[in-house]
Amino acid sequence: MQQTYRTRTGETISGDVPDVPAGGAAAQGAKIAGSSYGARNDGPGPRVMGASTLSGDEVLNRQGEKLGTIEEIMLDVPTGRIAYAVLSSGGFLGIGDKLFALPWGSLTLDPENKCFVVDMAKERLEKAPGFDKDHWPSMADENWARELHTYYRARPYWE
Repeated sequence: MQQTYRTRTGETISGDVPDVPAGGAAAQGAKIAGSSYGARNDGPGPRVMGASTLSGDEVLNRQGEKLGTIEEIMLDVPTGRIAYAVLSSGGFLGIGDKLFALPWGSLTLDPENKCFVVDMAKERLEKAPGFDKDHWPSMADENWARELHTYYRARPYWE
């Protein structure tokens, strides 16, 4: 008999389907294109990955336009949840890049193409609240976080 250990988010270690109601905490993570919870994984894969393997991945919109690359993945340390992916966009060779904090739940991982997809027009991203590498916002500030999630029309990861 295979044992299953459930975490606080409703995710399971064994790969069984999580026991979480619709809209529950497990629904707040990045979606994965072309996969299912029931798929067997014999090692690291799209469900459990090292954050460093995702840094540098391209982010495309649904129209296939490149929006930027993943610069960093930000954790909410007390809850153990991924809060944001920091997208680097514009500039040249890292100079003049603008950074954007994207709510983790707004992303879809496409493991076959090794990229993320976000449902956003390039023009909307260009108008999004951003920051530069030397002036990061206080991402633990609840007001900042609520405004960000409102802009991206994403449910806050802590709800």
